[in-house]
Amino acid sequence: MSDKLQVAVAGIGRMGMRHARHFANFTPRAELIAVCSPVQAELDAAKAEFGNVRVYKDYEQMLEQEKTLQAVVVASATTVHAEQAIKAIERGFHVLCEKPISTSPEISQSVVDAYNTSIKKFPNQKVICGFSRRFDASYRDAYQRTANGDIGTPSVFRSQTCDKLDPSGFFVAYAEFSGGIFVDCSIHDIDLALWFFGEDSKVKSVTAIGITAVQPDLRKHNDRDNALGIIEFYGGKIAQLYCSRMMAAGQEDCTEIFGTNGKVAINTQPQLNLVNLYEPTGIRREIPSDYYGRFREAFITEANEFTASCLDNTAPPLRLDAAVRAVTIGCALQESLISGKKIEFEENGKRVEASKL
Repeated sequence: MSDKLQVAVAGIGRMGMRHARHFANFTPRAELIAVCSPVQAELDAAKAEFGNVRVYKDYEQMLEQEKTLQAVVVASATTVHAEQAIKAIERGFHVLCEKPISTSPEISQSVVDAYNTSIKKFPNQKVICGFSRRFDASYRDAYQRTANGDIGTPSVFRSQTCDKLDPSGFFVAYAEFSGGIFVDCSIHDIDLALWFFGEDSKVKSVTAIGITAVQPDLRKHNDRDNALGIIEFYGGKIAQLYCSRMMAAGQEDCTEIFGTNGKVAINTQPQLNLVNLYEPTGIRREIPSDYYGRFREAFITEANEFTASCLDNTAPPLRLDAAVRAVTIGCALQESLISGKKIEFEENGKRVEASKL
């Protein structure tokens, strides 16, 4: 067998193609050997770009027939993330699953349960959820400064994920399956809050509000195009989130962590590069047009660190159970957004009252 990690990508749409390129071209210790998609045009595009990569329309067929396969990247539609991840886990493959694991806390937990069972049989198996911002150099710098105590005790977290406006109506159709703006957009910010505050932080309450400023049809899917959320943690910490799909200039993702002795801020003045444009109307700089434009290098780092973890049998770069916590918080925020009610939790994680949706 090759000394390189043998990787297959499930779901070869826009995000899947990005993962495939990262493992094929930017991860020296990995080799892309197969891709899978039910869409023939996507398979044709992958074959044209990657040459001798093998293509499959059937996911399980790929898992069965690729005898040298070691790792699977699940980048399919969110609705099948958990199902495909579990099938790969049960066969002993390493798995990198795109976020979120699922739009349901219970289904997300089933992936963790499958992994906990599988690792008894395959003790070197690695399974992670792809929260790309944890691999971003700026976020890592901020995290290390916070962990070092440079800002005292982190107490208030404020973060946003704001996408450039897409007038095509894509997000209206996507909202039927995405789990809503908090589960889709804010899941990264929620994960960051857990990272900076501690992955075992316990949620006390969540509350959210939102509007449909530019895409009123989102309401038929219980979604919004702009929303604000507040997460209260036991132990006296709070997080404020803003998510939007109507930015005019481009992708605006930034984060601030306020501590008892100072704060750290990441990307509060977004920029595409170090170029300033001097024009008759003034001086300006451009910003990335989409999420990938901002975090491309983080995705590549993620691919390399996942590969190293698999080959060297070192600890995975992320805890899988934290991904379930993020989905649980995101779903609660989405429920609060629609119901208009504050949702409270006991310190053991149990809901104070049952779901009303």
